[in-house]
Amino acid sequence: MSAHILKKGGKPEWAVLPYDEYRRLLDAAEVSDDVAVYRAAKAMPEEELVPAGVINRILDGESAVAVWREHRGLTQAVLAKAAGLSTPYVSQIEAGKRVGTVTALRAIAKALDISLDELAPSSSRRSRRRKPKGQAA
Repeated sequence: MSAHILKKGGKPEWAVLPYDEYRRLLDAAEVSDDVAVYRAAKAMPEEELVPAGVINRILDGESAVAVWREHRGLTQAVLAKAAGLSTPYVSQIEAGKRVGTVTALRAIAKALDISLDELAPSSSRRSRRRKPKGQAA
């Protein structure tokens, strides 16, 4: 590096360097910033990205239990067993014939690896914390 140091009061005050060297240093600083941002993002807990189609189906009034179950690739029988419920009960919840107790919904949410809030009626779902894949936050 060929910098010319300008002094003030006997102490270095300014460094004058060729423009190409200046640009190289700026590029290096930008890469360094990018690496720092990347590392910070990697250190954060991962947030599940849910496809927009899943969110839209729920917002359109489909059963959140059914939509999440299908998204997870489970059958009603497998979900029911994982939640400790009967298959007909899960079927009735999905069909809207039964609301499901808080205990049952909590067990279903746990089996689906989602929060109980994700199973709330769609009218309370307008301000989602989850970000649909393919849509700006």
